[in-house]
Formats: sequence, structure tokens, C-alpha cells
Amino acid sequence: RLVSSEKDNGAMKLMLQGPAGLPTMLAAKGLILMAAWVIAWIPGFAALLLWKLYGGSVYAPELLNLLLGHLLRVILSTGVAVAAAAITIGAASGAIVTIGFTVGTWALDFVAAGRGGLLQTLGAYTPTAALRVFEQGQLRLSIVLVLLIAGIGGFAIAEVWLRPGRDRRARHRGSIVAGVAICAALWAGSLPRASWDLSENRRNSFSPFAEAALAKIGHPLRVTVFLAPEDPRLMDLDRGILSKLRRIVPRLDVDYAAHSRSGLFESGDHYGEVWYELDGRKVMSRSTTEPVVLDTLYKLAQIAPPAQPERNDYAGHPLPADPTGAAWIFYGLWPVVFVPLWWQRMRYI
Repeated sequence: RLVSSEKDNGAMKLMLQGPAGLPTMLAAKGLILMAAWVIAWIPGFAALLLWKLYGGSVYAPELLNLLLGHLLRVILSTGVAVAAAAITIGAASGAIVTIGFTVGTWALDFVAAGRGGLLQTLGAYTPTAALRVFEQGQLRLSIVLVLLIAGIGGFAIAEVWLRPGRDRRARHRGSIVAGVAICAALWAGSLPRASWDLSENRRNSFSPFAEAALAKIGHPLRVTVFLAPEDPRLMDLDRGILSKLRRIVPRLDVDYAAHSRSGLFESGDHYGEVWYELDGRKVMSRSTTEPVVLDTLYKLAQIAPPAQPERNDYAGHPLPADPTGAAWIFYGLWPVVFVPLWWQRMRYI
């Protein structure tokens, strides 16, 4: 709304006559929005502080990773909104474009689930799917780079359209050049496979002994899954096996071979099968549980299974105290502090 109003009423041209250039002005707007994001997180930070005071456990790496995911989502949304406001005529048109982008990413995330190929690759970088990765305690370098590049790219396109003295043809050429550069940067940013499990209970990783054994696999592993996207077994396989394998195996290719979304009308006798292919050898399993799949992979890769027993020593952190007083803070003190501030702001609008 601010970018659209400054563009329409001529305030942008007046501000550009000052010492600060257009990139500096756009960067300042982005930083202000980041500050607003921090202010909006005050209730969340208060809840975290109360949780800690009550004796609850806060695992810093996992918490900071979650906050990073939300910050990257804000950067992406801000870039899209600023670019839409710079290109369209009026704040309403920019808002429609931004909402259309958001709804489109929801649809892509829904359609790409369990489809494989390019569609699933693109769906992994939608804001909803990317934030889900951070919520699960994972940090993937490719997702960080793609969201950051896409958000900054929105500001770059806005700079092309807000620059005064350019006709529409020059803006179109500049948009094409910027778009090609952004696409190339996005492709390069999606290539790194570095990933870290920052969850306290290592829910995104196999045991250290299993990971050491699977790290010996030097050939590409191909997995063909005959399970529909809405089949609970596919959800178990994706979260419990495939997402963990992607962090270890040098190259993992997953082919989702089911033709329907629910699996109710699948034809043939292969539904429910999961085929693993490695260096010309193939083996089939219908199980989606970790011990069975790991044993299948050990035999397929012809590597010795770990001698140490598989175990999880994480015992959790039960809350040792009752959360007393939180209701008074959020339903009493919070309105008392912020309602007067809101009223004071409304008087000057």
C-alpha cells in the first residue's frame, strides 16, 4: 500500500530528489517491514519467556531455525508485494496480484504432494511447504537460498518499474533481464543438498550408526512408490524414510507411480509396493516402517548393518509447573498496554 500510494501521488519522485537513491529507499522499506515483523512476534516471545519461567525446555537451535523460516517467508511475501505494487496501477490491483500469488502457491503445494518430478520440486519451495520443513526442525540450504533470492528479486523488479524517466518498453526489457537473472540465481540456489537436522530429538535423522552405514552407498538410489498422495502409508514413508535418506544418499530419485490421488481406483497388482533400485539391483518392499526399510537397503547395497542396537535416548521434557498467570498477561495486561496505543494512532490517521 505504501509503495502504491507513493507512486500514484508523486511522492516517490520527490523523495528521489534527495541524496538517497531508489535501491536505498526500497531497502529501508524492507528493513522497516522486518522491524514490524519483530514487533508482531512480541506475543510469541512473551509466551516463550513464560514457558521458560515455568520450567519448560526451549531448544535454541530448533527455535532459531523456526524463526528463520518465518523470517524468510516474510521476505518472500514482501518481495512479491513490492513488485506487484510497482507494476500494477493502484494498491487494490497490487493486493489482488499478491493474493493471487499466495493462493497459487497453495494450489501448487496441494497438487504437487506425492506427484514427483518437476512439479514436486517446484512445490517444495512454496511458502507453505518451505515453512513446514522449518517447523519439522530441518534446515535446508537450498530452501534458504531460494526464498532469499526470490524475495530480493521482487525488490529488484520493483526497482526497474519505479525508476523515473523510463518508458514502458524500457521497463519491459529491464523486467526480462531481471527475470532471467533471478531464474538463473534460483536454479543455482536449488542445487546445494546441504541439510541439517536441528531438532532436539533427531526426528529427521536415522540413528548415527544407521547413517554411518548408509553413507557408504556411492551410487544413485531410485525409489518407485506405488502409493497415492492421500494414502497414510505414503505420508509415513515420506516423513520417516525418504526425507531422512535425502540427507545421506548422494543422489535419491523418487518416482511416485500411482495414478490417482486417493488410491481407491488404482488398477493392477502393484499398488502398495515400494521398489528400491541401486546399481542395477532391485528389491521390493511393502513396508513403510524404518527397521524393515533399513534392513532392505542394507541388503540391496550389500553393506553390513550396524552392530550397535538402534535406540533413541531422547526422553522428552515434561512441564514441571502449571502455567499460572498467563491468562492475566495476555487477556488483561496486553489489552491495557496496546489498546491506548492503537487509539492514539487512530487519532492521527
